[in-house]
Amino acid sequence: MADLEPQEALVHLMVSMAAADGAISENELRELETLIRTLPVFEGFDPASVDEMARHCSDILEREDGLDTIIANMKRVLPAKMYETAYALAIEVAASDVHATQSELRFLEMLRDGLELDRLVSGAIEHSARVRYRRL
Repeated sequence: MADLEPQEALVHLMVSMAAADGAISENELRELETLIRTLPVFEGFDPASVDEMARHCSDILEREDGLDTIIANMKRVLPAKMYETAYALAIEVAASDVHATQSELRFLEMLRDGLELDRLVSGAIEHSARVRYRRL
C-alpha cells in the first residue's frame, strides 16, 4: 500500500489498538465499525476497505518495530490538530472491552508519548471513555 491517507492511518491505529493484546474481540471490532460509520472524521471513507487495511496493518504489526511504524505513519499523514482525535479513537477501542490489558496500556503510553500529548488532555480523554463505558 502506498502512502496512507489520514483516514487509513486512523483505521490502522484502531486495528493496532484492538490487536495490542494479541486478539481482536467482538466488542473491539463492533466499536471500530461503529466509529467508522458514525464519526465525522470518517466522512466519505469507504468501510469496505477496512478488511484490506486490517491485513496491511497486521503485516506491519508483525515487524519488530510495528507499533512504532504505525505511530510514525500516523504522525506523517495527520495534521497535529488531529492527534487528540487519534488518541480518542484508540481509547474508544480499548474501552469497548471495559478492562484494558497491560499490553493495551503500554500501546496507549507509546501513542501518548509519540503524539506528545499533554497529560491533562490525555487524562481527560481517558476519563471520558471510562465514564461512558461504566456498567451498573
